[in-house]
Amino acid sequence: MDFIYRIRRDYYAGALMVLIGAVAINEARGYQLGTLQKMGPGYFPIMLGSLLMLLGVLIAGTAATGDAEAEALPHAEWRGWAAIVASPILFVLFGKFFGLLPATFACVFVAALGDRDTTLKGAAILSGCVTIFGILLFSYLLKVSMPILKWGF
Repeated sequence: MDFIYRIRRDYYAGALMVLIGAVAINEARGYQLGTLQKMGPGYFPIMLGSLLMLLGVLIAGTAATGDAEAEALPHAEWRGWAAIVASPILFVLFGKFFGLLPATFACVFVAALGDRDTTLKGAAILSGCVTIFGILLFSYLLKVSMPILKWGF
């Protein structure tokens, strides 16, 4: 029964890449492929999916040639998982009601707190830098129509 609690990371990583590549190819089947000189909308997803599948097979293959020692399952990092799930939700909510600046800050701040080694000061500094860069990039360079600051429901 001990083998149930053991995994080979490379097998699962390779299988996940193959699965993601297969989903990308399946979703792109309905789009026109085009040619190499005039690519259609389905060309990039099909090529990217094929590359992901190839890399997944190679990664899983290297696991088969490696040593046979399996690794124990790590403990669940619930704090990290909660931060990963909460940060995009906060971005959507804050973006809708308060604008790009608070949405970006909240998203990065909560995501940074998912790491146990991050301090509040470190998360705040990272969030501030990413927020400034994001506003410069998306508001001023790319002209995304999301307001920087707004108030209201």
